[in-house]
Amino acid sequence: MGRPYSMDLRQRVVDAVKLDGLSRHQAAKRFGVAVSTAIKWLEREAVTGSVAPGQMGGHKPKAISGEHRDWLLTRCASGPFTLRGLVRELADRNLKVDYRSVWEFVHAEKLSYKKRLWSPRKEAGRTSPATGSDG
Repeated sequence: MGRPYSMDLRQRVVDAVKLDGLSRHQAAKRFGVAVSTAIKWLEREAVTGSVAPGQMGGHKPKAISGEHRDWLLTRCASGPFTLRGLVRELADRNLKVDYRSVWEFVHAEKLSYKKRLWSPRKEAGRTSPATGSDG
């Protein structure tokens, strides 16, 4: 993500329109910014009294927290689950989350459920698949 324009440039564009009488298009051309940028800066100055940029980025809190987190930990410990099944169960509890959110939660909490603890493939390495004898 790019950085915001400097406060100095923002103020010079606004002053060129307000004090020097230039149009927004002329001020944008003079200072080498997009016309839409000059318009937004003037609108921001009119509404807030400042040309300072708004917040960029920041931390988005996790959707699965509080009582939903506690319930999900209990649910995962109680028996087999699938991520899509957990998404549906959370939706039934009035928490709308997507597959990725549930996956990140399960991964972060180091919860997992192996559907098969034993696999015939493990035994296949010991015997020849064609004859069934050691080979």
